[in-house]
Amino acid sequence: MTSIFANNLYRLHEAGSLCKVFGIKLTPSPSVVQIAKSAGFDALFIDLEHSTLSLNDASQLCTAGLLAGITPFVRVPYQCGNGFVQRVLDGGAMGVIFPHVSTKEEAMAAASICKYSPAGTRSMTGQLPQFQYTAKPHATVIEESNQHGSTVFVMIETAQALQNLDSIASVEGVDVLLVGSNDLSIELGVPGQFESPKLKDALVKVSKACKQSGKIMALAGIYDKTEILRWAVQELGVGWMLGGQDASFMIKGSASCVQALKDLESN
Repeated sequence: MTSIFANNLYRLHEAGSLCKVFGIKLTPSPSVVQIAKSAGFDALFIDLEHSTLSLNDASQLCTAGLLAGITPFVRVPYQCGNGFVQRVLDGGAMGVIFPHVSTKEEAMAAASICKYSPAGTRSMTGQLPQFQYTAKPHATVIEESNQHGSTVFVMIETAQALQNLDSIASVEGVDVLLVGSNDLSIELGVPGQFESPKLKDALVKVSKACKQSGKIMALAGIYDKTEILRWAVQELGVGWMLGGQDASFMIKGSASCVQALKDLESN
């Protein structure tokens, strides 16, 4: 029995179920974590690449997620440096999402900073939030963190990454290949055209690479496209999916409310 908090991605993957993910890019309050949990999401996507959230904000959200049983993952800025990644993990993240990974070497570097020796080069510290700030033997922290508490996501969102898919997927320590649909569609010359054969062919390639290497396939950036998303889950085997982000949820809900109020005035 492990002493680290449970990682819902692995739990659901072993059960053959989809990990449903709530994105946070706007709201630093831990209250949003409770909302995500109440709605039925399994994990958090805390975005430090396309937001003004701070490291402290991310840590507070991660800690709230751990206590609520909704697994926190953090996307870091592109080429943010090993020190920044170290602080994200020490702050409570159960995994790190690396954007724009295009080569095997970049994937290896991502895995190395997230895993303790001998699997990587992560620096050791005590009293981690993933262990409820209790002191644990080094061997326990290393084993449980490497297996359950440091999921490495590499984002596939460039044409170069598609060319290097097999080598990226082969990297030991990389756990998830996450398709960034918006940037990838732009790279392929079909911006936002998620039904495009070019993008769908790319998704098929990622799926094959994941199945061959035993990695989990993840998807972000496509919303309200039920048929494509169903195909991705049922045919491609996507096991982790971003359902949307706090800003978009608020906009959609607000717009729906305003329209309902407007409808009260019509006959």
